[in-house]
Amino acid sequence: MNNKIPNNVIGAVSSVLSEHYFSHTSLNSLFMESGAPGEVPMGNCETKCSNWLKICNEDDSIDAISVLGSIIQNYMDLPPNSYSRAGAGSTVEYGQKRIIDALSKNQLVYRLNGFITKSGSTPISKTLEDYLKSGDYSSIENEFLRAVENIQTDPHASVTAACAIIESALKCYIEKFDLPMPQKLNVAPLWAAVQPSLNLNADATLADDQHKILKGISSIIDGIGAFRSHIGSAHGRGQNPPQIVVAEARLAVNASHTLVVFIMDVIHAKIGRAHV
Repeated sequence: MNNKIPNNVIGAVSSVLSEHYFSHTSLNSLFMESGAPGEVPMGNCETKCSNWLKICNEDDSIDAISVLGSIIQNYMDLPPNSYSRAGAGSTVEYGQKRIIDALSKNQLVYRLNGFITKSGSTPISKTLEDYLKSGDYSSIENEFLRAVENIQTDPHASVTAACAIIESALKCYIEKFDLPMPQKLNVAPLWAAVQPSLNLNADATLADDQHKILKGISSIIDGIGAFRSHIGSAHGRGQNPPQIVVAEARLAVNASHTLVVFIMDVIHAKIGRAHV
């Protein structure tokens, strides 16, 4: 895939983001945190966005499309009916459509969590967004939207939602394959109920590798669950809750995203084998 940002995409993104944020300080922070190189360009908000995206294209040391994905992620992952600062009573849906249409003209697709891929990607690049559209997974979708929405404004709530995403996916798995539901419905016992039924690979020579993978997944799940207990919002924060930065909340959300895509992959693979 050509990793340069097409001109029409630069135009659409610059127009939409400048209207939504309309603050030099917000735009400067957004671009710098997303890895945009170079000095802050001069000009009004729209000109600044446009010139900075062009600088991304000129810098061969970065993946301009990946930087673009990070820049538009927070905006594109908002629910379409979210309030937009572009005008009184307006929502982000129109701006999201402008960006989606501009990407589409270059055979590009925005996917949840800041990923921009080539149209018609193979199933190996299938994301959580694709799976959410393929069945009744509203509980997972709602928690993921909550996690993404709160990363910047309420990292504690974002961590809580990240753990809830995993719990919802594990419950879906248990219900889908009629497994016994544990009495406690938090992440650790849910994972303990699911793990024995995964059977990722029947090849005996790969048993040790499979064990290492599952052990690693268990560690990540335990870590996110503990993170939620210590700093999340589910059990009350007290008067002086531990402080976390946006990067830590984003790590928890991204890890939960990866785990849930894995769980969904297994669900769909098992269903596919059952129908063969």
